[in-house]
Amino acid sequence: MRTKYLLLFFVLTTGVFCAQEKVMSAAEIVTFKKQVETTSKATNTIKSDFVQYKHMDFLENDIETSGQLAFKAPGLVKWEYTKPFKYSVIFKEDKLLINDGGTKSKVDIGSSKMFKKLNELIVNSVRGSMFNDSDFDISYSTMNKFNKAVFTPKDKKMAGYIASFELLFDKNDAAVLEVKMVEPSSDFTRIVFSKRVVNSDIPDAVFNN
Repeated sequence: MRTKYLLLFFVLTTGVFCAQEKVMSAAEIVTFKKQVETTSKATNTIKSDFVQYKHMDFLENDIETSGQLAFKAPGLVKWEYTKPFKYSVIFKEDKLLINDGGTKSKVDIGSSKMFKKLNELIVNSVRGSMFNDSDFDISYSTMNKFNKAVFTPKDKKMAGYIASFELLFDKNDAAVLEVKMVEPSSDFTRIVFSKRVVNSDIPDAVFNN
């Protein structure tokens, strides 16, 4: 009997949560995009904690890592992982600067159209300014506290790396709360931001490897 009630509760609550997400109307999309663009233009720097969940079907549990993000307009981004290991990745002037526990390396991504596009995608997703990108089909939905935009690559080569790119926005201030990158295999990486600080001073030295 208890199992039946638990199953009934699960079905009912799942239905309620699913029903909360609905497709945006044309008018809602226009309003939402304006809100995001206004927030993006007013954002010069971002500091934020993050937790990253790497989901792979063959693993029972997601791989969880955490750290801090630093962003400085127009295109400097640093992902600094602190748990369970120390590792940093910096996107800077068409270069990818990596520091793996003290072992440093540099990758030129400017010569590769694919990696340059992925870099732009990451930078713009952090800032929330990617709605005019003609390389994606974009769908919009809304929930009680969040707005969601899902970007599906039109380019077949890019689609071989990313099946979709999902952004979750706070309804109040249009800040990006979550980023989800779904691979063609359906494995995905989900990044959840917290303790976000906007427009504080971030020295350029932060983005040195």
